[in-house]
Amino acid sequence: MTYLLLRQLHTVLAAITIGGFLLRGYWMLSGSEKLHRPLTRIAPHVVDTAFLFSGIAMLVLSSLNPLTQSWLLAKFAGLVFYVLLGSVALRRGPTRPIRASALLAAGLAFLYVVGVALSKSPASWLDYPA
Repeated sequence: MTYLLLRQLHTVLAAITIGGFLLRGYWMLSGSEKLHRPLTRIAPHVVDTAFLFSGIAMLVLSSLNPLTQSWLLAKFAGLVFYVLLGSVALRRGPTRPIRASALLAAGLAFLYVVGVALSKSPASWLDYPA
């Protein structure tokens, strides 16, 4: 698979990931039973795994090392925050206000990661060309 096709796949998977996360967040806030359906619990793991593997494949194809590229390290750190905050938002948050706050923070972490990916800078959107 060429790098450009892999990048397109990665971008589509990113959109599916955040869309699914926000939908599950809405279901959580509204108390919907849809959040507990088997497909709702399994599909995000499949999509997120494909998303992660497409990112790793791009690293391998481009011979980039996240430990020597500050923007890749920042992107990885943002991804870790997104996952941890998402876990609080959808599962581990003890109260609805905490879950809602974690949902918002996870969304912001995801936006930070997108900004880093587009700008190739840890400054994210602050360093994005106008």
